[in-house]
Amino acid sequence: MNKDSNEVKMKFDAIAAQYDQQRRMLIPGFDDFYGIPAAYASARSSTPRILDLGAGTGLFSAYLMDRYPYADLTLADLSSSMLDAARIRFSHLTQVSYIAADYCAYDFDGKFDLIISSLSIHHLEDEAKRAIYAKAYSLLEEGGIFINADQVLGATPAIHRYYEQTWRAGVLAEGLSQANLELALERMKLDKYATVEAQLGWLAEAGFADVDCLYKKYHFAVLTGRKAGASPAIGE
Repeated sequence: MNKDSNEVKMKFDAIAAQYDQQRRMLIPGFDDFYGIPAAYASARSSTPRILDLGAGTGLFSAYLMDRYPYADLTLADLSSSMLDAARIRFSHLTQVSYIAADYCAYDFDGKFDLIISSLSIHHLEDEAKRAIYAKAYSLLEEGGIFINADQVLGATPAIHRYYEQTWRAGVLAEGLSQANLELALERMKLDKYATVEAQLGWLAEAGFADVDCLYKKYHFAVLTGRKAGASPAIGE
C-alpha cells in the first residue's frame, strides 16, 4: 500500500461510524446522486454479479440491492472499519463478499454484470483513474455497465471555486457543524479531482460505449459507460 492509500485508509477508518449520517448533509442532491444511477444500472438477470469499488459502508450498493435483492455482491475497500459497517448493513444477506484491499491492485475473480463506485476514484492520481477504468472494462461481462458517482473538478478554476464556495454554504445550512465541515475539508486535502470531460474521454479510451454524465450538481457527478456487446435493458 502506498503512502497516499494508507492516508486514505486511516482517515476513513476514523470516520466509519459517522460516515452514513454525514453523507446526506455533505452531498447536495443526495437522493438523485445515488438514486439516478441505481435506476440506470440495469441488468438482464435478476441475480447479477455486482462489484463495488471503494464500497465503504455499502451505501451505494444498498440502492442496487434494493433493486436486485438476489444479486451476488462484492464490496472492496481499503478500510476494514468501513467494511465492518457494511457487514452490519447487509447482515440479513448471505450473498455478499467483503474484500479489504486496494482495488487497483487486487485480482478479482470472474466477470461482473455491474461495476459501481462512489466517492472513491477521486482519491487516485489521473493515471490510476485511467487504469481503473480499463480494469473495470476488462472485468465486465459484455453489455455490462460501469458507474462512477464521484467528485469532479470544475471545468475552470473559477467554476471550481464557485462550486466549493456554494457547497460549503449549503452543507452548513443543512446543519453540518463547523467542526465536522473542517474534518471533511481535511479529508478533502487527499482528493485528486479530474474534470468530467477528461474522465469521459478515459472511459471511451478504455473501450466503453454509451459514455455519459448521467447527473451533475456542482462538483458531484455520475459518470457511466457500457461494455460493448449484448445491450442491457437500460432503465428497466
